Amino acid sequence: MTPAAFAIPGDIGLPTGGYTYDRRVLALLAQFGVAARHVELPGSFPDPSAADLAETARRLSAIAADAVLLIDGLAYGAMPARLIEGLRQPIIALVHHPLCLEAGLTQARQQQLRELETAALALARRVIVTSGATARTLQADFAVVEDKITVAEPGTDRAPRAQGSQGGTLRLLAVGAVVPRKAYDLLVHALASLHDHDWHLTIAGPTDRGPAALAALHAAVRDTQLEDRVTIAGPMSQEQLGALYAAADAFLMPSLYEGYGMVLGEAMARGLAIVCTTGGAAAETAPEGAAIKVPPGDVAALSEAVRRVLADGALRRRLSDASWLAGQKLPRWEDTAARIAGVIEELAGKERMA
Repeated sequence: MTPAAFAIPGDIGLPTGGYTYDRRVLALLAQFGVAARHVELPGSFPDPSAADLAETARRLSAIAADAVLLIDGLAYGAMPARLIEGLRQPIIALVHHPLCLEAGLTQARQQQLRELETAALALARRVIVTSGATARTLQADFAVVEDKITVAEPGTDRAPRAQGSQGGTLRLLAVGAVVPRKAYDLLVHALASLHDHDWHLTIAGPTDRGPAALAALHAAVRDTQLEDRVTIAGPMSQEQLGALYAAADAFLMPSLYEGYGMVLGEAMARGLAIVCTTGGAAAETAPEGAAIKVPPGDVAALSEAVRRVLADGALRRRLSDASWLAGQKLPRWEDTAARIAGVIEELAGKERMA
């Protein structure tokens, strides 16, 4: 077995796409010849204190020098170069999406994170990304050479096809943490002009990650007087979320940017008609025919796309059929873990030969 350590900031059990990716990969690496130890880093990343950086350096330095060190980008992209340079292990960076592209940051913080992440990525021996779009972004904007990058798309569990509402009120579903990048307030404003259609939206996901985004969402619901049509459900168990997917007629994703868009895979695995933006990798994750795609931040275009889905049952069926077919072709988590294990083993082999 190839020794490795997977360093992840904070609580790995959090119900977000990035943590789900980390959990699933960590659980499967042993099947592909990698003995990966989980190393928990301080949960303050990507805004660590000086004390947290010192503790991070202590925990990483304690890992055996012959172990390959895989570090989640939520922490790695915010680490100073001097900390990384002091580590003995060969490093693989896992980038879900560049930190500086998170919505809601000041221009100064964006620039600071861009500089930190550019320097950190230059020190990584390999870089794993979750989409081809992110790979191209790292090459174009962060000076990462193509040969260092491996794309390991998230896996998607197979699931029964959604049955929908079966008549009556059409059920719309959006899934993901309430943070500025998800733009749920814009989605609510997009729905405000669709009173003449019978629909109900459920937004499912953690509500403790972005207080300002949550406040903006509540304000949007209040200002549009959609309290009886929008449910902010909060975090849900896998069973609860599965029930929401099963009962949904369409899936909505208004995100400003996605490094992949794992919830799009979940929607396609159930054959849901999709309306999403083209932010980041989302345009490629949802194939043509399975989704109506609009520019991120364009409320009018989003409203019109949802109106079409609500008004046209034949269109919903066409989107649903294409979504279902695409969902059956998505990689499984075993495929993701095998690809990452291959990078770890290749790097470990080169270290042994050096």
